Amino acid sequence: MGIGFEINKGLEIIHTYPYTTRHNQQANHSNNGLTLHSLPSSSPSPFLSSSKTLKTLSKKSTFHLKTRPLCVISLNSSPPQEVQTFWQWLCDQGVVSAKSPIRPATVPEGLGLVAQRDIGRNEVVLEIPKKFWINPDTVAASDIGNLCSGLKPWISVALFLIREKKKEDSPWRVYLDILPESTDSTVFWSEEELVELQGTQLLSTTLGVKEYVQNEFRKVEEEILLPHKQLFPYPITSDDFLWAFGILRSRAFSRLRGQNLVLVPLADLINHSASITTEDFAYEIKGAGLFSRDLLFSLRAPVSVKAGEQVLIQYDLNKSNAELALDYGFIESNSDRNAYTLTLEISESDPFFGDKLDIAESNGLGETAYFDIVLGQPLPPTMVQYLRLVALGGTDAFILESIFRNTVWGHLDLPVSRDNEELICRVVRDACKSALSGYRTTIEEDGKLVEGGNLDPRLRIAVGIRVGEKRVLQQIDGIFKERELELDELEYYQERRLKDLGLVGEQGDIIFWEPKAIAISS
Repeated sequence: MGIGFEINKGLEIIHTYPYTTRHNQQANHSNNGLTLHSLPSSSPSPFLSSSKTLKTLSKKSTFHLKTRPLCVISLNSSPPQEVQTFWQWLCDQGVVSAKSPIRPATVPEGLGLVAQRDIGRNEVVLEIPKKFWINPDTVAASDIGNLCSGLKPWISVALFLIREKKKEDSPWRVYLDILPESTDSTVFWSEEELVELQGTQLLSTTLGVKEYVQNEFRKVEEEILLPHKQLFPYPITSDDFLWAFGILRSRAFSRLRGQNLVLVPLADLINHSASITTEDFAYEIKGAGLFSRDLLFSLRAPVSVKAGEQVLIQYDLNKSNAELALDYGFIESNSDRNAYTLTLEISESDPFFGDKLDIAESNGLGETAYFDIVLGQPLPPTMVQYLRLVALGGTDAFILESIFRNTVWGHLDLPVSRDNEELICRVVRDACKSALSGYRTTIEEDGKLVEGGNLDPRLRIAVGIRVGEKRVLQQIDGIFKERELELDELEYYQERRLKDLGLVGEQGDIIFWEPKAIAISS
């Protein structure tokens, strides 16, 4: 997937655009080879480990996404009947009561948790016993437990959700009824909506995710569903499977003690706030008591909340806007959410492939290396070193000899030669220009859309992603353009080496040593 082209005998740049709030929306030079991909990267997912999710960006610039001011929700307005039934069920089970500090309500995002009274920072707002969780243990204890035992955890939970959703008498009915049929996550976008992402890394990431889910469904259908119709008497489609994937992607909690994939009814109604910049005190799994083996999911308010306001948390400080759009269906205007991933690769056709790979691996990198460039921040520390390594060739290849093996990485921290430095600048700049030509709109056109306002939520996401990526690509191009202008002023390896040997003065002049006359007596 992607567009490939070659420059200068093996110098290749390939742009590939492979494949991002927990919003509770109701039915809501020479023979050397330098390969550069603009590929995405991401934080690990507990149920999607086969792909590296891209980090795209959407950066603080002249365009800002509007954020809603803090609003007070009237608790007198009745939420949908399904939500009332769900709340009553939790009350009947003793999980919550009329005195609980929070209650589900209709909010701008769809559904959310609203404070029934003033709540202090770090105060526990709800505790959900383990028997009300849906996780791999829940599946293992069900009728399909044995059948799902060898499946990936997320797939087993996805099948459980679909099966229970199709059963009218499911004990999970009241919870399943409040789950949205889709969110604004890009996995749910139509083809027409995805066109707005043309040229972005997020587009191919989204398509890659959907293809991954589709492939997993085909295997499950062949190995599980069709051979065991007695356990799955209801028709299950790829759309059902994508729905379950989206629900888990957007609502499942992870990074918990012994739990990397768990749905927690009611707690999963909690919405995200960009203004909360800490993940501390948000949620944890703890024991139910000193003499109890039971576990509780405990949710705390990370900031003080007034009665009638939403209780909000920070989902993940490390997710990029592309990940937020893919996972939850929203993006932020915060600059630290914006990144564009460049993927550099040592070509197997490079005559120095083995030496370069050995050097890269000795320094924590590999044949392929991913670098996330964030708008307004310096380039990743080792990115230019890796670029110089991959571009080494011709008269610079001596530095790859084993005699330099222990010091070569340090040498690459500084310019090697004018040819090498000029090459990486040209390659990166050409890559940026190529990527920028792939969008269907210009920054100016996107700016007019933003200024016009009243954008559909999904179009607003697409425009934000497009603007952010373009800004970062322009930033990268600007950095290497400036470096090109400094090429004649830079100090390269040979000059540094001659200085170390005392053969060149501080002003770059060559020092000639005059032999002393030796008097010979007769």
